Amino acid sequence: MKSVAEKCLEVTSLFEAELLVRLMLREWKHPLAEDHEFANGLLEDAARALRDACSGEQLLEELPAPKMNLVAAVWYSEQCAVDIGGPDVEEIEGRRAWLEAVRRAVPSCFCDPNDLALPET
Repeated sequence: MKSVAEKCLEVTSLFEAELLVRLMLREWKHPLAEDHEFANGLLEDAARALRDACSGEQLLEELPAPKMNLVAAVWYSEQCAVDIGGPDVEEIEGRRAWLEAVRRAVPSCFCDPNDLALPET
């Protein structure tokens, strides 16, 4: 059976993955949302993160590598880029705000899906 990370990696080559990244950038007001090269690069970086997760690399402390999903991989890739920083402080602040907005909006993407299961009654 394929892991979540493996399934998500397969999706990265589909149009739907590009659409998801663009919608994430626009919905949560990323300062580079209109930069198509940035969006494409972010998707490529997310695919790389998913490949690393498929190899067993733990990228996010709270999310086991095999359970890494596309949203978390996009977030992780942008977090890594923001950590490097850049000369435009205002842009970096906007990117940090985007990272926070995504985590707040879809927190379930950043934890083990088994933790979301309802307790048996």
